[in-house]
Amino acid sequence: MLMIVYVNVGVNRFWAMDPELLPVTPNEYGTFHAMDRALYSLLAVDLWRDPYESVQIMALWLWMERLGFKNLVLTILSMPPMLINKYADEALTCVKCVNDPQFVLSAEVNEIPATSRLVKKRITLQYFHENRPIVVKELRNVVTETCAMALQDVIEDVVKKHNAYESLVNSFSNLGFVGEACGDYSNANGASQEERTMFVTFSKGYPVAESEVTEFFTKLFGNCIEAFHMQPVRSDEQPLYARVVFSTPKVIDLILGGVTKAKFTINGKHLWMRKFVPKRKSSFPRSRWP
Repeated sequence: MLMIVYVNVGVNRFWAMDPELLPVTPNEYGTFHAMDRALYSLLAVDLWRDPYESVQIMALWLWMERLGFKNLVLTILSMPPMLINKYADEALTCVKCVNDPQFVLSAEVNEIPATSRLVKKRITLQYFHENRPIVVKELRNVVTETCAMALQDVIEDVVKKHNAYESLVNSFSNLGFVGEACGDYSNANGASQEERTMFVTFSKGYPVAESEVTEFFTKLFGNCIEAFHMQPVRSDEQPLYARVVFSTPKVIDLILGGVTKAKFTINGKHLWMRKFVPKRKSSFPRSRWP
């Protein structure tokens, strides 16, 4: 029986064949592909990209490694999430280029500049388009021979999370939390502003703009943010917290889902949300020390 053996030398990986060696166990296979699994998780979980498109993106990058672009996965994995997202966008464009025979090339839609800079070589969509049959076959082989084994359990977990997310979005829609429904509910509810406020904290070094948070929750609940108060800082400083006032406290219940703190990833950047608890002034008089 012919076995495919994967050899990891330092950070350089290559494929070899030896009919005498025993089959690789799933755990050993997963260990070898630890970097690939980590990058796939980053794409599908942290950057919240489509789990199946993320498999195709990984297949393209792994195939490029086989072509001689050494340590491509490791290099991408070491980049900031926002830049990884850019590489993924270009990779997905390449995949669509080879999968769609009707893909239209033009002077404006030909370059993949971020990827070209990454590999220090000019790569264009024209190359993928002209070599469609070969590239399609190679990517299919990578998906079936590598991704299916190395990423199977990760893909299953990610798909469950994405399905749960879609179910959650559908439940929001069924409850009427889309468009102007939140505002209408708020007017009828009469909840105080404090009851409708959440406290948000950001990761240092990964600034999040008010517009990013607003857009994220507007996609989920519609126009449901009444006010947004970012931490006041100097122009050269990063805000580390904010207060978000929603139009109804029901949104807070849906965000938290029964827990006290919820974590979200917006454009590759983490934020944590909890109910806002205002500081109460003490009713006891201050002690007078002699």
